[in-house]
This record gives sequence, structure tokens and C-alpha cells, in this order.
Amino acid sequence: MGAGTEGGDQPVEVEGRRLVLRNLDKVLYPATGTTKGEVLAYYAAVAPALLGQLADRPVTRKRWPDGVEGQSFFEKNLPGGTPGWIRRIRLPAPGSTRDRDMITYPVLDGLPALIWAANLAAIELHVPQWRVGPRGGVRGPDRLVIDLDPGAPAGLAECVEVAFAVRDRLADAGLRAVPVTSGGKGLQLYGAISGSQDAMVVHDYAKRLAERLERELPRLVVSRMTRSLRPGRVLVDWSQNHPAKTTIAPYSLRGAGGPFAAAPRRWQELESQRLTQLDHREVTARLQ
Repeated sequence: MGAGTEGGDQPVEVEGRRLVLRNLDKVLYPATGTTKGEVLAYYAAVAPALLGQLADRPVTRKRWPDGVEGQSFFEKNLPGGTPGWIRRIRLPAPGSTRDRDMITYPVLDGLPALIWAANLAAIELHVPQWRVGPRGGVRGPDRLVIDLDPGAPAGLAECVEVAFAVRDRLADAGLRAVPVTSGGKGLQLYGAISGSQDAMVVHDYAKRLAERLERELPRLVVSRMTRSLRPGRVLVDWSQNHPAKTTIAPYSLRGAGGPFAAAPRRWQELESQRLTQLDHREVTARLQ
């Protein structure tokens, strides 16, 4: 799928689904001049990898209708006018009393659904660590995630140092960690798990791991969200394992500055001490 025609809307057919792509020449990233058409082209290019990360997960979208220097908003519910062929799942709203409030989420299960979301300027795609079954039931989490978030003047180099410590602790528990640069300031570590454990068991394990690292590396690591503790240290954020929380999906674009993307990395890249965040072109080239 190309970037589209100059200035106008473009009717397209994507794997048998008809969509009208709008405002393809609108600049979404002013710092680089990256247009909405280029964003759509990126999502089409990485779809084979990204869709595996989104499969059977309800997707919370962060949208920038006027570009990343404009206003943004998180969207959970399906918007009006959503095509009937978009897969949807109805789940209790996080924190609602006795699960009375419900949200209808999209499940982006193919290229047409992915392009539909991107066409709404849903630049960021956030998902939980669990999936839904074919009848809509929520399953146990199939992955654990540790988010490493540096507090200035700490940066990506400090996150890498902490990442190796997290990797070793997870290996002690029989988990193989996969690093993902976030496309923002830090990185995440993912470990595949069985899906048979309750989400709060995984959540509590991740919290204990973060607290242990804070005791072992007190000058480098903080496990608490308190902002006054964070300058110069790396927050080992365990909270995204809570069943109500979501994390940026690997291969999703980010909506700040330039068109950087969350990107799976090799441990050898972290060892090189020259790790940087990757933009949309670099991620596409790596996949090719």
C-alpha cells in the first residue's frame, strides 16, 4: 500500500475490505515532515510482525488527529462509524464498581483492521499482557513485562545496565528476556510465560523483582513511582503487569518528537554500548 495521492482521500481495498484513507498528506510529525500517508505505509510494512503482538488483545489507541504537536487522547471504546467487520470484545471497564461499566474494544486481527485504526491517527497502540479466547473470555497473561524508565540525567545507557540485571534475575526464574527499545526514553523487557497463572500473581512477582533490584542497586534503580526519587535513576516499572494496565505494543509508533517505534532488539546490540531508539524507516529495514 502506497502513501496515497496528493492532498485527497483515497478509496482502497485492503484484503477485500473497503476503506477510505483520508488526509494522507497531513503532516503528523512536524519535526521530520512525516505524513499520515507515511504512517499508514509503515503500519502496512510492519503488519506481519505487529499483528502477532496484537493478536487476541483488546487495543487501547492514543490518537493525534492534528499531529504529534497537537492534542492527543486515549481511546478505548470503539468510535462511532466503526465498520461492522472490525472484531470487537466487550469487557468491564478497569476499576468499575462490580464490573457494571463496560467498554467495547477493537481487536486488530488483520491488515484491514490495522489500517482502519491508523487511518484514525491512532499512532500508538497499547495492549495488555493477556489475550481473550474465541468466546471473549479473558485468559491469564502469556507474558511478563518490565518497563525501564529513566529519570534525567539518566538515559538509555543506564537502562541498558539495569536491563542486564533484570535479564539475569529472570533467567534465575527460568524466563528468557527479550529487550525492546520503547521508541521513547527507555526500554522494556518481555518474558514469555505459560498463561496459566493469575495476573496478580505475575504482578506481585514483578513488584518483588523490582524491589529486590532497588535493594541491590540503590544508586541506579528505584521501584517506586515517587517522582522525587527518580532523578538520575531508572524506574523498574512492574505495574504494567496489572490486568487493568496496558503497554505500548512492540512495533507501534510513538507520538512524540520524531516517528520512533518500539522495536525488539538483540542482546548483542545492548552490549555494543551504542544503543539508540529506532525510527520507522530503521524498523522497516530491519524487518526486511
